[in-house]
Amino acid sequence: MKVFITGGSGLLGSKVAEIALERGYDVYSGYSVNKPEFGKSVKFDLAYPDSVVKVISDIRPDVIIHSAALTDVDRCEVERELAYKINVEGTKIVAEMARKFGSFLVYISTDYVFDGSIGMYREDDETNPANYYGYTKLLGEKYCQDFCIARTCVIYGAKPASGKINFALWLINKLENGESVKIVTDQFITPTLNTNLAKMLLEIAERKPVGIFHLAGATRISRFEFALEIAREFGLDESLIVPSKMDEINWIAKRPRDSSLDTSKAARHLNEKPYDLKRALKVLKLEYYKPNKI
Repeated sequence: MKVFITGGSGLLGSKVAEIALERGYDVYSGYSVNKPEFGKSVKFDLAYPDSVVKVISDIRPDVIIHSAALTDVDRCEVERELAYKINVEGTKIVAEMARKFGSFLVYISTDYVFDGSIGMYREDDETNPANYYGYTKLLGEKYCQDFCIARTCVIYGAKPASGKINFALWLINKLENGESVKIVTDQFITPTLNTNLAKMLLEIAERKPVGIFHLAGATRISRFEFALEIAREFGLDESLIVPSKMDEINWIAKRPRDSSLDTSKAARHLNEKPYDLKRALKVLKLEYYKPNKI
């Protein structure tokens, strides 16, 4: 199977590429800035339609996993034109090219298509984004209705990607250095280990179901409790984690209070089930301490 991963150097895309290579797939990893670690590197830019058209025409993939996006929520709020160009128009072109070449598209969407008023959202619950990032990702979904839309929530993993560290790594680094951190107690999520998510996505790539799937961790938890669970698993000092409230944080864009996702559909239909948090953190710890392969 020939797989093209947009965002191949990102936290999710790099893990998808790594596992896909282990399974013997022909893997192409798209990137715009940071060269991917896994797969055949393909430079392109979602903000430039011609580059998207050329890359997909050249590769003619069986499957496209579209994980590239402008995901900086506050930046999307300020730079709306760029966010629209990448997240909406870029996705539209990827979907058009997938149809042209008969590729199956898996579009990575987000919990932020919901406003966070109820939590544990199911696939058919009403969408109502609280910020411009969520709005652009929801518009992107409209172009992918005849493919698979995979919504996820707070992805974390054992390695930095694209020069950025995710919430779990940031927290571990801070606590290992004896630094205190303020974490909100009133924001609820279903945090998602990138390894688990990548395996679920590759199963979807193989089986090609059409429709929306919520692919996230199976445990709803506050960010504060999530931080405590990470500290406990890694034997770090929990007292350094200081409770705070969302209202105390100077975000530009509004954040949903409870954007947790109900993953029961994925648990019913997929062989690779969403992990509960205890299992996910055990895998994270194993991967974090795994000796680097030479």
